[in-house]
Amino acid sequence: MTGQPLCLIAAGGTGGHMFPAQALAETLLKRGWRVKLSTDARGARYTGGFPHSTEITQVSSATFARGGVLAKLAVIPKIAFGVLGSARAMRRDRPSVVVGFGGYPTIPALGAATLLKLPRMIHEQNGVLGRVNQIFAPRVAKVACGVWPTQLPDGAKPVHTGNPVRKAVMERAGSPYIPPGDYPMQLLVMGGSQGARILSDVVPQAIADLPAQVLSNLRVSHQARDEDGERVKAFYAQHGIKADVQPFFQDAPRLISEAQLVISRAGASSVADLTVIGRPSILVPFAAAAGDHQTANARGLVEAGGAIMIPENLLDPGSLTAHMAAVLTNPGAAVKMAHAALAAAKPDAAEELADLVETLAQKGAS
Repeated sequence: MTGQPLCLIAAGGTGGHMFPAQALAETLLKRGWRVKLSTDARGARYTGGFPHSTEITQVSSATFARGGVLAKLAVIPKIAFGVLGSARAMRRDRPSVVVGFGGYPTIPALGAATLLKLPRMIHEQNGVLGRVNQIFAPRVAKVACGVWPTQLPDGAKPVHTGNPVRKAVMERAGSPYIPPGDYPMQLLVMGGSQGARILSDVVPQAIADLPAQVLSNLRVSHQARDEDGERVKAFYAQHGIKADVQPFFQDAPRLISEAQLVISRAGASSVADLTVIGRPSILVPFAAAAGDHQTANARGLVEAGGAIMIPENLLDPGSLTAHMAAVLTNPGAAVKMAHAALAAAKPDAAEELADLVETLAQKGAS
């Protein structure tokens, strides 16, 4: 034990949960806090970017979302065991605050914090609460909202912080935008941390159909799932399109900053990164997202003029080509979109979230 306050951060196993959790960890560590991260095996894949002084604990994840009735019943004792184990750990090393970022791996930490009446809060990245955050929203001191407005249950106490972005994104905040023109240009295609098959199905043909003058200047960075990568690479090669196809880009902030246009899903972290760096985008919300939350994520940026939204059921090569050409052949409009995206950013989100944590710690148990 040390005299430093301890924040226990619990986050589920996707980049959408883990990236803002990483941003809070970076900020609190700079302020002299100790930080522990509780996640599952999926989340552990995203811990490489966390500061080395973050103490990482891997918990067993259990979800009600899959399997039949018996499988769902079997989840209950797993969760109960996880909550009791977390409570024992918290008695040994008592956190000043527990912060949940959503996902089933957050249940043990938030459940234990509720039992022990420790100061606790959640951060919801999307415009619609995730399943776990729906459960805990009325039972925590604050619900920090990444998107505004966010649909909340009765009894929740919201505050709009925005979505924290990682240090690598903040280092490129407001990078000067080079508008499209008759010189080398970059197009980035991002499907979120898991990739997106529909983008691999539609985007390459839409790019191939761009005007020849645009295409001759274009280089593409395309994130594609492992199972789609080879066919996407082959298509680009067959059509003479310069492209780098990867399942995951470790340097996504750099690629966003260098892009004249980004085509992306509308995950909360992706939208936050686009606004903080300030780049025009075409957003294709994931239609099967719970509560259609990606459409809610995209709406504010679209209304601000920083993005074009194409619903998944309307995405085809013809419409996408037309939207891409409208940006890449109109530098004035592209600059306006970049400025509008930047104006919609909340670059201090991590600091605001850390301020909430410190205020909650000072108030003590609730």
